[in-house]
This record gives sequence, C-alpha cells and structure tokens, in this order.
Amino acid sequence: MDVLKAIHTRREITSFKDKPVPNDLLEGILEAGYLAPTGNNLPSRELILVTNKQKLETLEKTTPYMEWLKEASAAIVITGRPDVSKYWIQDGSISSSFMWLRATELEVGVGFGAVYNFEDAEESAKREDWVRNSLNIPNDRRILAILGIGFPENKPEAKELSF
Repeated sequence: MDVLKAIHTRREITSFKDKPVPNDLLEGILEAGYLAPTGNNLPSRELILVTNKQKLETLEKTTPYMEWLKEASAAIVITGRPDVSKYWIQDGSISSSFMWLRATELEVGVGFGAVYNFEDAEESAKREDWVRNSLNIPNDRRILAILGIGFPENKPEAKELSF
C-alpha cells in the first residue's frame, strides 16, 4: 500500500472484532511510531503496549469517550518527556500518525483517545493520573493519548477529497 492510499483509507475504528492482533503486527505498528521524526532528533516520546484485557478495561475509564477501548485487542499509550524536549506534544502526535498509517497498511484498525488536554489543566491531570496510576508510569512522563488497536468490526468507506 502506498502512503496516499493509507491516508485515503485510514478511518477511526471504534468497534473491533474479538480477535487478537498478532505480536508481529503490533511490533510493526510500534516500529513505525519509533521511526517517526522528532524535534531536534531527541527521544522525547515513549510508547507503551498494553495487551492485558483487564488493563484495557481500566484504561477505557480514562475519559467517558473511550468506551470502545474495552473491545480493542491492544492499546498503545503515547507518553512524552518534557524534560527531554519542548516538542514532546508534536513528537507524540507525529508518532501517532505514523503508527496509524502503518496499522492501516496492515489492515488493523485504530481508535484515538485523547488524554492530554491543553485547554483544561485540571481535566488533563485527572486523565493523566488515571493512566499513570493504572500502568505505573513515572511522574516525569506526560500522557498524550491512547491508541486502541484491533481488527475492525466494520470497514468504513474511504474519505472523499473535498477541497
């Protein structure tokens, strides 16, 4: 699959089949995230793979908008290191995009759950603390987002260009 086709066919998936994603596919998705560029080439983002069903059900409660996460086969928690780079948000966001495109190429679905909230520090702290405590993430990491990973229950239509 070429990149433009992946961009056209990429859709957010919030309903997953009850079928595990094989480890080699998960590793390929993570690899794409780690190969993504970073500001000043600094390793400011870290990715945490979660495959334990109980942990997925716990992470689903991070916000009221991630109920679909309990259906996912896995999750990738995207964390950032502000102490390493001031571009940690951008670095994690780019990493997220690269993983999403690789997953699309592998015919694996992705749902996006925002954790970090730029406009509401109190809400962001609540969400981040929930994830941090659920996974024992060190305090020097910020939690940007959670990607739910799984085989799509339904395949939405590709997007049409509209410009």
